[in-house]
Order: sequence, then structure tokens, then C-alpha cells
Amino acid sequence: MATASSVKKIASAASSKKTIKAAAPAPTPVKTSPVKALATKPVTAKSVPAKSASAKTEKKKDKSEKVKVVRDSFTIPKTEYAQIAAMKKRAMELGLEVKKSELIRAGLLLLAATSEAAFRKALSQVPTLKTGRPGKA
Repeated sequence: MATASSVKKIASAASSKKTIKAAAPAPTPVKTSPVKALATKPVTAKSVPAKSASAKTEKKKDKSEKVKVVRDSFTIPKTEYAQIAAMKKRAMELGLEVKKSELIRAGLLLLAATSEAAFRKALSQVPTLKTGRPGKA
């Protein structure tokens, strides 16, 4: 049998050492495959939502109305860039608030509506520029 002094020595030695908690890992739940889970559930009329024909057509309209936009950058001479600002000012005098992109798109609409001869003439008046970013001045 252990004496009282030996028990104190063991207790003090145990308290001075770092104790490591060795916790048993938590049991992992068994996962069932979604196919099995669905196969075991009975299908009832309440579990399947009914879709009306009007709901389907509304979704198709929403998707067809959304226009995908593209972000782009381009090089433009300062004089023509100043013309965009002048056109914005002109629109504001008419009581219209427009963005630069809207002005460019309006110009595209006008070009698209012109005849072949007018289109050629407009393109011939636009000088060709070097592509890329302008050099540091």
C-alpha cells in the first residue's frame, strides 16, 4: 500500500506536468445519399408545387427582357471626347439627363438608320487612330 507521503509526491508531480486532454473523436453521423432519401419518401400532390402556364411565360419574358451588357474601353481624340461633353450639355438644356454611353448608343442608332451612302460618308470622315493606350505626355 502507498503511504500518505508517496501519494502527495505523485499528486504534486502530476499537477506540475502539462496534462494533455485526449478526447475521443466525436462519432460522425452516417450520411445517406440524396437518391436513397428521395426514394424512401412517398411523392404526394402536396410535395410537388403546381406551376401555372402564366408563371412559365412570365419567367420567359423576364429572361428575354434582360439585355446583357458588355464593358469595353476605347481610344478617342480629346476633341471628340469634348463633343460628348457638349452633347451632354445640349441634352441638359433640353431637359434630358443622359450618360456618355447613352449618347454613344444614340449615335449608333442614327448610324444604323442611315443609307449605305451616308454610312460610307460618315465612316470616311472618321480618322483612323493608333490602338492602345496613349503615351505619357
